[in-house]
Amino acid sequence: MAVRPSAITVPVAGGARVGAAAAVARFTRKKPLGAAGGALMLVMLLTAVFAELLQTHDPIATNAAYTLGPPNAEHWLGTDHLGRDIYSRIVHGARVSLIVGVASTLLGSVLGGIIGLLSGYAGGTTDLVTQRILDILQGLPLLVLALVMSAALGPAVHNVIIAISIPIIPRAARVIRSSVLSIREMQYVEAARALGVRHLRIAFRHILPNTIGPFIVLCTAQLGSAILVEATLSFLGLGVPEPYPSWGRMLSVSAAEYAQKAPHLVLFPGIAISLAVFGSNLLGDALRDTLDPRLRGS
Repeated sequence: MAVRPSAITVPVAGGARVGAAAAVARFTRKKPLGAAGGALMLVMLLTAVFAELLQTHDPIATNAAYTLGPPNAEHWLGTDHLGRDIYSRIVHGARVSLIVGVASTLLGSVLGGIIGLLSGYAGGTTDLVTQRILDILQGLPLLVLALVMSAALGPAVHNVIIAISIPIIPRAARVIRSSVLSIREMQYVEAARALGVRHLRIAFRHILPNTIGPFIVLCTAQLGSAILVEATLSFLGLGVPEPYPSWGRMLSVSAAEYAQKAPHLVLFPGIAISLAVFGSNLLGDALRDTLDPRLRGS
């Protein structure tokens, strides 16, 4: 039977983009606070990527003739005790915070997710022993464990990433394990076992893709904590070393000695840290409500 050309459906090349735009618009309409948090994180991402274009001065160049200068037309946010431009240092500090926050969150979440996946699927003694080890790690607050690890490894960017990622591992493992415990009882998993599919293939091919939703929410929620812990470690001198511009180190240098004389040294880095953590938390809460079927109606 002949088919008329008008009856043939031709895929539209921009259909995926239209669908993504519609999904973003729907998310913005239903979760305006989450969209605001996503906008803050997008601004932070663009600032980190285009830091060289956005800077007005060299972030590590000193100017002894203009120390502790207030905000003006040349130095938009003023200068610090060494005459360095605060605006340029905050712009480059976004790159440091984002690199450390994203890298440590992904490293800890991926390792913890694999542990939780294997522990939850294996069950029995393996799950029992693994969970007791994770209980020990989770018994220490994230900041305390990060302080211990950072002090042991020394101040360096890669050491800070490792120090922050280790406390995230038990939290990620618990979240993924709770999802695996319910997914492994599904009928399609039982069917795969009956067909003789290998356990590792079942775990990574059939169960792991169904934990992507909780994994995304976990990463978004932990990103704010990772940024805050990095700032705290840098504030205590255990984080990102000089000459890298770090928001926490900017506070540590100026908070005690120059807070009353030049409050802009404390105000602007503190606002940057607050907005980054606030935006990450808002976006994480909105994604949790959207991706969790039990909370979609809220």
